[in-house]
Amino acid sequence: MIETTYENLLIIYYSGTGNSKRVSEWIVQEAQHNGLKTHISSYHEFNPDKIADFKGKTLIGFFSATHGFNMPHSMLKFLFRFKMLKGSDIFIGNTRAGMKLSKLFLPGLSGIAMYIPALIMLIKGYIIKAMYPVDLPSNWISLHPGIRRKVVDSMVEHYEKLTKRFATKVLSGKRVFFKSFVLLPLDILVAPIAIGYYFVGRFILAKTFIANYNCTNCGLCMEQCPTQSIILEHNRPYWKFTCESCMKCMNFCPERAIETAHSMVFLLLFILIAMINPYLSAKVTDMVALLFNSSKIAFESFYFVVQWSVALLVFYTGYKLLHYLMRFPWINKIITYTTLTTWKFWRRYKIPTKMSEHTKIV
Repeated sequence: MIETTYENLLIIYYSGTGNSKRVSEWIVQEAQHNGLKTHISSYHEFNPDKIADFKGKTLIGFFSATHGFNMPHSMLKFLFRFKMLKGSDIFIGNTRAGMKLSKLFLPGLSGIAMYIPALIMLIKGYIIKAMYPVDLPSNWISLHPGIRRKVVDSMVEHYEKLTKRFATKVLSGKRVFFKSFVLLPLDILVAPIAIGYYFVGRFILAKTFIANYNCTNCGLCMEQCPTQSIILEHNRPYWKFTCESCMKCMNFCPERAIETAHSMVFLLLFILIAMINPYLSAKVTDMVALLFNSSKIAFESFYFVVQWSVALLVFYTGYKLLHYLMRFPWINKIITYTTLTTWKFWRRYKIPTKMSEHTKIV
């Protein structure tokens, strides 16, 4: 038992494959062990009535996955709307795609995933007590196979211990910021990527998911999607622009039917880079020469907007066409077998469901 500063702990999380949820559970377990009243909830299931009996000082934690070096858009929207328990102490946390090399645990990068949320809540009148990243395994299997189970287990065990040490400190009222600032120079370097992802990249990635011929239309992906971004169109799952690419559908599909359409992505990128972008560059150059005396700043600004607007249009159009063509079995199989995620070596990932007895939430 420790001497805590708080009577209550509220944790709200965003989680796709379970990493952020598990970290939140570790912190809640520590709070319960020290006699705090607790409530834990995903952001899209949060019910304010559940904390109506909170009396005394409350610590609020917001924990989230990191998407494109950002906090997911839907979680940011939740923070903008959040106004309960004004003046409470807050901590911001994220899971940030860690790796392991032999016995060395390698950190991921947060980018702006904690700094922007912390600024939002600070402006809203809350007190930021801590920012804490946890380097649980990367789950972005659109880009790489899931990490081997033995490695996952060792990482989970390692970061459970570190997270509980953090929980002990923050529950006792200490400020905890060191780990969140260690990689600050690198986080600053990837900030432009984070901004590009937020305004463009996430919409393109949303248009890369397909359901192959193994899909049974069980509806599990639609039911479990945190953002309700999967709908049934022409009797096939269809991913809307609101998809956050959290990988929950792909990792939890019981038939391994959900894929990233790598062949489509490579084809569309080739069309954009080799054919469309040179044409756009020439047209923007002519326009800037006529209107802005060939200003380099004007060219870069206009070309950026035009280039990425066209890229979004190309991916949207290509995805609509692919979704239509996937109804034909032979095309479906060609697309399926030309995507990396369909092969057995491309492992799925979700955090182990088994929790140690001292970690279980009561």
